[in-house]
Amino acid sequence: MFIARWFSDLDWRLLLLIVPPLFLLVFLSVSSTPITPFSTFAPLASFFFSRNVNSSTSADDPCVLPLNQSLPVGVRSWKDELYRSRIAVCLVGGARRFELTGPSIVENILNVYPNSDLFLHSPLDENSFKFSLLKLAPRIATVRIFQPTPIPETEAEVRVLTAANSPNGIQGLLQYFNLVEGCLTIIEEYQNQSNFKYDWIVRTRVDGYWNAPLAPENFIPGHYLIPPGSTYGGLNDRLGIGDLNSSTVALSRLSMIPKLDSVGLRMLNSETSFKAQLTTYGVPFITKRLPFCIVSDRKYGYPPYRFGVPVAALSSPGPLSGAKCRPCTPVCEGNCVAGIMQWLDKGWSWTNWENGTLKLCDAHGEWEEGWEKIFDKVAGKKRAAVRKRISGLKLNQCVNDFNEMKRRSSKWDSPPPEEMCRLGVGEN
Repeated sequence: MFIARWFSDLDWRLLLLIVPPLFLLVFLSVSSTPITPFSTFAPLASFFFSRNVNSSTSADDPCVLPLNQSLPVGVRSWKDELYRSRIAVCLVGGARRFELTGPSIVENILNVYPNSDLFLHSPLDENSFKFSLLKLAPRIATVRIFQPTPIPETEAEVRVLTAANSPNGIQGLLQYFNLVEGCLTIIEEYQNQSNFKYDWIVRTRVDGYWNAPLAPENFIPGHYLIPPGSTYGGLNDRLGIGDLNSSTVALSRLSMIPKLDSVGLRMLNSETSFKAQLTTYGVPFITKRLPFCIVSDRKYGYPPYRFGVPVAALSSPGPLSGAKCRPCTPVCEGNCVAGIMQWLDKGWSWTNWENGTLKLCDAHGEWEEGWEKIFDKVAGKKRAAVRKRISGLKLNQCVNDFNEMKRRSSKWDSPPPEEMCRLGVGEN
């Protein structure tokens, strides 16, 4: 008995001597193994996001990783990696109200990711001088402001696209598609010149007003991210975020039309052709609410009904996910909004409105008198100061600002600053 007990005690002593060193050895070997943040996140993504690529996945879906919740160490590391990634941010569209929207884009996208490179692709017009405020951007890669010309319509384009609900018919769609695909062209040129590839591309419109930062949770490996709502039978095409491969498909708006024609697709608007591109090439996409709206001068009937367009007050907390908006005194809030939105077709120009996130404007006429004060109150002192500066901009200030942008740009494919400034501010 004594001997057996002695051996039992000895076994425990041996275990106490052996186990801690073994534990330490295993810990050190695991700690020294390099773990890349994307490889850590990839299994999570493949598990939570394995969905049919022909349908949109909502970020509110229980099958989707709850990115807004407390994240494990591997995903936190992935967010750190994102801040070190190469990101191209491409802005497209005419400058119309850029004195209102531009500062919000700089603050909530470009300054949030100071490692990102700015690309601008815009048609030249009398408002182009407003792009001079982009001198505030941390990094500028390419500025392409071009003289628009008619785009010949091919037989395939006439078959695939529809002029319905497009303000300028099929030509309007082609001009917009050319703007978007031009983003991809100037980004590829810059990549080839610099001998590297971007990890991510963010494509958004210059008329987007952002009331909160673009969060890291919107960069989802293996998926192309778009806003919900304003789908018009397809997918909301007012913003997109994806890796280089998915963005190449998403941004190739003109180049993809022959493929869509070959599979027999017909009568597509901008949103339905966008969805067709992604599904035809098997690009998984996900929708997630985003804190921006499209500042619009267009007039829309009020109250909107069925296929009408609700226009949000800029003061709406949102996130508005690219809905049309303007600075206004809201005419409809709370229960009033619920009474209107429940009658709108959810697959058309609908946007999220629950929990008091939406206030509506009566947008049947021009912007109301005194809209400047409304904007300044909503936007804050810094953005209000930029608005006032642009409204009173002098020719020499405009030229100096553009020259600073030109000096900092890797490529300036635009008219001379003097030409753009005279077109907008005159000879003052």
